[in-house]
Amino acid sequence: MTGGPVGDWLVERRHGPAADLHALDWPDPLARRVWILEVDAPALVLGSTQAADDVDLEQLARSGFELAHRRSGGGAVLLEPDGSVWIDVFIPRGDPYWQDDLSHSFTWLGQAWAASLADLAMGAGMVHEGGLACGQYGRQVCFAGLGPGEVTIGGVKVVGLSQRRTRAGARFQCVVYRAYDPAPLAALTDVVPAELPPVLVIDRPAMVIESALRRHLS
Repeated sequence: MTGGPVGDWLVERRHGPAADLHALDWPDPLARRVWILEVDAPALVLGSTQAADDVDLEQLARSGFELAHRRSGGGAVLLEPDGSVWIDVFIPRGDPYWQDDLSHSFTWLGQAWAASLADLAMGAGMVHEGGLACGQYGRQVCFAGLGPGEVTIGGVKVVGLSQRRTRAGARFQCVVYRAYDPAPLAALTDVVPAELPPVLVIDRPAMVIESALRRHLS
């Protein structure tokens, strides 16, 4: 683990299997904190309501992906060492960014991502402020739907968000892609990768993407 303060956020970098990173204990006491999480192997991560029984494990293994679970909601997410950027953001309950209303609790973070994408010359990001729009596969695949706070550019999703809350505060989980191949999602029951909506990738080094978000959090 490495890291240091940026503004009033403590930034830490952690590396390991996706399952281990999702299982990490929350900071205690909880304060503003950013975890930059780097997986050491490709993984398909299921949301909190998804069952492993819905995954063809043999097919997933043939794709070279491990199976992991997270405790935040939403659909499955693909994580790869070079293709994805995964950042978790913690805030304590009572923080100025805290919102009791779940439908608005992501807005500030979506706005930070939209400003970061503008810095990266990606274009004007739109922060989704409506309810969950699942489409055909949105309940199974995170990037096939659109939830509160998530960001699109030109109608194409670029930032996926999920959240878990406790009495102490909230953990927001963010994923963007530097490269994206939906083929491993075929291991999910009834998902046809060719029918999934497109995903916008960010053709920038991971550290440049991370730095842009940290600036706008500060």
